[in-house]
Amino acid sequence: MPRRPTAEAGSRWEAAAEEEGKGRPRQVGSPTLRLESPDFTGVAARPRAGNMASLVDRVRDNGRITAGLLLNLLVSICIVFLNKWIYVHHGFPNMSLTLVHFVVTWLGLYICQKLNIFSPKSLPPSKLLLLALSFCGFVVFTNLSLQNNTIGTYQLAKAMTTPVIIAIQTVYYKKTFSTRVQLTLIPITLGVILNSYYDVKFNFLGMVFAALGVLVTSLYQVWVGAKQHELQVNSMQLLYYQAPMSSAMLVVAVPFFEPMFGEGGIFGPWSVSALVMVLLSGVIAFMVNLSIYWIIGNTSPVTYNMFGHFKFCITLFGGYVLFKDPLSINQGLGILCTLFGILTYTHFKLSEQEGNKSKLVQRP
Repeated sequence: MPRRPTAEAGSRWEAAAEEEGKGRPRQVGSPTLRLESPDFTGVAARPRAGNMASLVDRVRDNGRITAGLLLNLLVSICIVFLNKWIYVHHGFPNMSLTLVHFVVTWLGLYICQKLNIFSPKSLPPSKLLLLALSFCGFVVFTNLSLQNNTIGTYQLAKAMTTPVIIAIQTVYYKKTFSTRVQLTLIPITLGVILNSYYDVKFNFLGMVFAALGVLVTSLYQVWVGAKQHELQVNSMQLLYYQAPMSSAMLVVAVPFFEPMFGEGGIFGPWSVSALVMVLLSGVIAFMVNLSIYWIIGNTSPVTYNMFGHFKFCITLFGGYVLFKDPLSINQGLGILCTLFGILTYTHFKLSEQEGNKSKLVQRP
């Protein structure tokens, strides 16, 4: 997720959060399924024992969900700070770092399917070429945004993905949005503009990369939803084919944009600490993907979205603390304005989804 993959490893899974969060099957081992299963014995004869088992199951399930949320919080924040640290203190090339992430992600998914965590589905490569290319583009550009901007500006720029997605779906897919949803785009956009204008570390090139990252990310997220529906696959099955295709594309592209050997090249004389950081970044990027997929499958869209906002705030705060990024009052107002718009947008979208579900249930 799904819902919304590098520092942006998570950005491409978040696109499928709403789709995968709806109508998922109840997980095996849930209290309800255990009590209703014809193979479950002893419930009628020993109701107290059955109730105790049900309570234990609920506690265990809640514990797993809490652990999954905490893991996702940890790795989602770590990937941003770790990548920023690699750029600032080691100067590792951007596209090469993205290539490492893609390769590690594919290896991780290969291990997962061998462990039967998910079942791969045969997909025609021709239908995934454009998606794999946009996958490369959005990760590379958003990482370039992280490399050239403060973490605060980088995070707020990502919030512009929502308005751009709405614009794309309105213009090209003729999808309609309610007036109140459209109005939430005003504080989101205004907050991003305020923060960027008053950012004392404003970087024009960084803003160009941020804008390109938002555009390509929005296209990718729209296409992911369309491909999942068209091919009847989930995020993990789709990424299992995307990752190696995108890796191959970057292997061809990297030599044209970055040195391969010598100082600053992927095979250059890097210190052991730098290499450990890069490999750790790749593993954490994969864990972001895996934990997002698990959260989407085991919680509700409300939980997923609210938890995403919490991570947004923590990452902003951590960026100012760890990297000593200056924060003016106007920037603070911009952050609050954007956060208000995001929260309001989420509230309206979720309430509309619940309303649509109610209408479907009541329909004769």
